[in-house]
Order: sequence, then C-alpha cells, then structure tokens
Amino acid sequence: MKQTLRRVAPLALLAIAAWTGLQLFQGLGSERIAKEMAQTAKTGDIMMLSSVTCPFCLKARTYFKEHQIAFGECFIESDAACAAAYKALQSPGTPMLVVKGQRQVGFSAERVIQRLRQG
Repeated sequence: MKQTLRRVAPLALLAIAAWTGLQLFQGLGSERIAKEMAQTAKTGDIMMLSSVTCPFCLKARTYFKEHQIAFGECFIESDAACAAAYKALQSPGTPMLVVKGQRQVGFSAERVIQRLRQG
C-alpha cells in the first residue's frame, strides 16, 4: 500500500501542477481578450438580446460590465422590438448577441473578439 502511494503521489502532484498552470494560462488569456475587447468595442458594436431568467445572459452581462466593454442589451420579455428581432434572427435561445451585424448564439468572449477584429 505504501509503495503504491509513493509511486502515485509524484504523478498526482504533477497532474495538480499541470492543471493549475493551465488554469493560470487560460485566465491570463481571458484577461487579455477582455482588455482588447474593451479597447475595440464601440457603442453599437455589441447588442445582446437577453431573457430576465437566463443565467448565461447574467454571466455575459457581468463580463461586459466588469471589463467596461461597451454593449447594448434588450430583454425579449419586456421589449416588443427586442422580441421581434429575436424572432427574426431565429434564435434558439439566449443570450443572442449581434456583433457588428453577425448573429452569435450564446456568449463566447473568443467569438466576440474575433468578430470585432474583423471590423
């Protein structure tokens, strides 16, 4: 039992270190994307069609606000024009983002910044 533990312990520590490094690397990448997005996005570039009960909308809204990224938002339950746009875009769910005229279902910072880079 002790011999098995001695063999497995270094591998477990290596796995934990690798996972921690990956998390740190991803976090740095996410911060870089957020900073670039804040510098690139202009008023009107990002419009989010949301639902008041959507936890993914809350996550996206929080991301945009925390990083001071310009975005617009409307709610499909309380805004008739928003509901009509949502229906016209044939969205399967929320959040529905329109980034520089391109429909994006769901929130992905990577997809948003790619579209902003395209101009």
